[in-house]
Parts: sequence; C-alpha cells; structure tokens
Amino acid sequence: MRAVILDGIVLGLAYGLLGVGMTLVYGLGGVINLAYGQMVVLGAIVISLLMDDGVPTVVAALGGVLATAGVAVLLDLTLMRAVYRQRGEERTLLGLLLTLGVAFVIGGLLVSRYPAGGLYISISGEPISILGVPMARGSIWASVMALAVAAALLLFFGATTFGRGVRSVIQDEIGARLVGINPSFVRTVIFALSGALAGIVAITSSMNGPLTVNAGFELTTFALIVTVVGGLGSVAGAFLAGLLLGVVNTLSANYIGQYITSVILLGAAALTILIRPRGLLGR
Repeated sequence: MRAVILDGIVLGLAYGLLGVGMTLVYGLGGVINLAYGQMVVLGAIVISLLMDDGVPTVVAALGGVLATAGVAVLLDLTLMRAVYRQRGEERTLLGLLLTLGVAFVIGGLLVSRYPAGGLYISISGEPISILGVPMARGSIWASVMALAVAAALLLFFGATTFGRGVRSVIQDEIGARLVGINPSFVRTVIFALSGALAGIVAITSSMNGPLTVNAGFELTTFALIVTVVGGLGSVAGAFLAGLLLGVVNTLSANYIGQYITSVILLGAAALTILIRPRGLLGR
C-alpha cells in the first residue's frame, strides 16, 4: 500500500503540472487549450531528436522547453487573437474549435513524421529508499522537479509584481487595464509559461516511463480532469487535484483495473461539477 501511494504521489505531481499549464490559459483568456497534450508530445519529440544528434540531455531538455514555449507564443499571437476578440460563450467555443484543430494538426504531423517516436530519459543508479520503499531515481528526480516548479509558480504569483498583475487580469481584466496593466502582453507571457510547462511535463513524464507520440489526447484528457477538479484558474488547486487524482489512479489501477480507473477519474470530475462547480480551490 505504501509503495502504491508513493507511486500515486509521483504521478499526481505530473498531473498537477499538466493541470497548471491548462488552467493558467483558461484563467486569463477563457480558453481551454485542447492542444496541450500534443504540445507535451512535441516537446518530447524535440528533446528525443536533439539527444539522438548527440546533444547533452540537459541542453536537449532546455531545447524542448524553449520549443514548446515558442509554439505557445506563436499560437497566442496568431489564432488566439481572433478568439480574444470574442466575449463569453463565443470566446470559449471558438477557442475549443481552434485548439482542437491545432491538436489534430500537431498530432497528425508528429505521427506521420515520427510514427515510432518517443522519449525516455533513463536515470542510472540504484533505487533510493523512501519510507522503506525502493524508488527509481527517475521518479525521484521527476518529483523534485515538479515540486520545485510548483514552489516557483506559487512564489511568482504570490510575491512578485508581475505575478500580482497576472492575478489581477484573471480577477478583473477591465480593472487591470484601468491601472495600467496590458492584458494582451500578460496573456502572451502566460501562454509562453504554459508552453514551457508542457516541455517540463515531457521531461518529468519521460523519467517515469516512455512518452510516446500517440499520448497527446490522453494527456489533454488528464489535464482537463485535473483542471476541473482543482478549479479553473487556481495553481494550488491544480496541484492539489493532481495529487489526489494521482493517488486515486494508482490505487484503482492496482486493485480494480486500468479501464475502471479511467471511469473513476471521469466520475470524479463529474462529481466535482455537481457538488462544487468551481473546483476544490476555484473562486
């Protein structure tokens, strides 16, 4: 049981990063990025290609993060401009349609060009005992990275001037504009941050196991579930929901079965919508 829970925490931290990348974009612009999973896969493929060319792993990982951040900025400066001109339900619907199209384009190109592509970052060394449970070094490094990113994000949004500006745009875009904050610039920066998080998710996920070229829509589904349960626009909520769902996932997969696990996760999202529509920490 202890080993299963620890595995769930490792998985939950990865889920939390996924959820944060999606919830930030929705909180600022009211857009649900259905291409987020494909952006993670894109980062994995870029890192894999760089490593195959002999680039050191750390440099290749940085290249993958920059690539996903660049794609996110490109998406924000092109297709998203038409989305931001809309308001309310029209913005949400148009954003869904356009990002779904982007997901199919990125996914199709990657599958056709690299049908057997994927990424696995192997961390050599003997397992390390955590609470009496031997844990793979890759899982530990992935967890440390996720915790470091979580701490940095919480510090950024809570203790920096720009982070407070981002929160002000999320809470009241018109009021933020009146006090001199440029919502368009803030959205571009956050889109870049969301893209960078997709690259980090590719790195941490590949430390736990192979991340294949076909994983995009599954990752997007997990990100949506975490975002709904945690609360749209809440960074802390996304990490809390990720941890809870990660533990539920591993417990269910070990004692019930993988198929039922997917049903349970979707059921958790549906139950959250019924009981607490704003999510665990949404406001």
